[in-house]
Amino acid sequence: MTDLPQPGTILCAVSDLDVTGAKGINLGGTGIFVVRSGADVFGYVNSCPHIGVPLDMEPDEFISDFGDEIICSTHGARFRIEDGECVAGPCTGDMLTPVAVKIQDDQIVLA
Repeated sequence: MTDLPQPGTILCAVSDLDVTGAKGINLGGTGIFVVRSGADVFGYVNSCPHIGVPLDMEPDEFISDFGDEIICSTHGARFRIEDGECVAGPCTGDMLTPVAVKIQDDQIVLA
């Protein structure tokens, strides 16, 4: 994985998550995404631990129809939003690679 920019780098506005609950971002060749769960935000590298493909088939589509899990569009693996653990699918027990993020002044930034 390419090194990420320095902490404090703005990724997107919190409001960018309103439509789908998540947003994909390309940071110098490293694809990541941020996802909201209630008032919390979480960041992950956009790569399924099963075979390394991006999780979203359509831009910013990372969340299940029920809104409670991250889903891989390739094989249907399901991941908990709060820690990235795969709870169902071909990579059960594996984890998404976390990216530390936080909310600062209505923006999501690298922490």
